[in-house]
Amino acid sequence: MNTIQLRMHIVFLDTKTVGDTDNLKELNELGDVTFYPMTTSDQTAERIKKADIVITNKVVLDGPLIRSATQLKLICIAATGMNNVDLEAAENLGIPVMNVSGYAANSVAQATFAMILHLLQGVSFYDLYVKSGEYSKSDIFTNHDHPFWELRDKRFGIIGMGTIGRKVATVAEAFGCEVVYFSTSGKNSGQPHLQLSLRELLKTSDIVSIHAPLNQNTARLIGYEEISKMKKHALLINTGRGGIVVESELANALDENLIAGAALDVFEKEPISSDNPLLKIKQSEKLVMVPHIAWASIEARRELIDGVIQNIKRFMKES
Repeated sequence: MNTIQLRMHIVFLDTKTVGDTDNLKELNELGDVTFYPMTTSDQTAERIKKADIVITNKVVLDGPLIRSATQLKLICIAATGMNNVDLEAAENLGIPVMNVSGYAANSVAQATFAMILHLLQGVSFYDLYVKSGEYSKSDIFTNHDHPFWELRDKRFGIIGMGTIGRKVATVAEAFGCEVVYFSTSGKNSGQPHLQLSLRELLKTSDIVSIHAPLNQNTARLIGYEEISKMKKHALLINTGRGGIVVESELANALDENLIAGAALDVFEKEPISSDNPLLKIKQSEKLVMVPHIAWASIEARRELIDGVIQNIKRFMKES
């Protein structure tokens, strides 16, 4: 393939999911690019039918769609997870599928501790206390209505010790935590931390933080029974994948005060369903929920697009 004479037709199906990164326009240097903010399932076939390269973050490319795009030469996933593409169908047609990994480790680690500290420190409670005027009426200089404890010398349990889990472990150690972990695959035993069974990790940790993919080993891994093994003052954090935590059972556990609080960045269904029981728990201050944004720092999104660009350049060079 002569990449100088032949300009590729590139289609990005869902740019809205990665936001206005300042390097998105650099894709124009690689070919004739069509950017779509969003693409629905019934629009996909028409939009990819003449594409040489398709970029998708969350738009599903199943077997029939891939086979219908007769000019398709490369699929780029603007994410790490590849479950939205039929990899077998692509392989059978000789179409490479390239993802981007490692770009969000710092972002997710930062977001993980932002949520932990929000829950632990009572920031919203004390902010409202001052802004409401109640502090101005106080007869003392401080307030102890939302007690908090230090992370120092506490056990920090990590479920899934991959790239992100290891970054979180580094930050936890900087706070003075003892880091332990559970390997969801059962194969990750070479870490410089104590490896525990899931039961022992849940039973002994003050913080339990999930950084695992969703697969047959992790689906519905944490439900009511597992949460009931945790300490009463413990916090449960999930920035891994929705579906690892059984949301209805977490709601029940929080309502029954089995643990002190939880924070979720990911959900079984995204966007979250309006009838999700987590939206109706009795003490909403015990639960922090954010819309799958832990990965999405400005730097991480830029690095993601850089990764897509490098994947396309590598493909063109090797073709």
